[in-house]
Amino acid sequence: MSTLFSKIISGEISSHNIAETSDYLAFLDIQPLTRGHVLVIPKTEVDYIFDLDDETYSGLWIFARIVAAGVGKAIPCKKVGITVIGLEVPHTHIHLIPINNVDDMNFSKAKLNPTQEELAEIALLIREHLKVITEE
Repeated sequence: MSTLFSKIISGEISSHNIAETSDYLAFLDIQPLTRGHVLVIPKTEVDYIFDLDDETYSGLWIFARIVAAGVGKAIPCKKVGITVIGLEVPHTHIHLIPINNVDDMNFSKAKLNPTQEELAEIALLIREHLKVITEE
């Protein structure tokens, strides 16, 4: 069964993409905990992160580290927090969340509701910072 994320990968559902390879995709969460909250996914549809094959699992974390560096440069924060919950969409995903305190990663708090224009601006900002990092 095709997940929401598989539909994003195929282009059936639009997203504010940050980075993409043949195996992975990073895009903005449309209901973020903080400004610049990014989801990083493998293009292979696997529900549970620990069910990924070793190569995909390792590659996902390397890709996430590169994207996190861009997020950290683009969005003022102390750190980029990482969490893997995986209950809301049955497709492996890593949350990269710009944080200034531990409460910024509290998934029970109200989510932000940015406009499409705000999301587009944030995505562009992160991509610009990511481009600088990857060209160094």
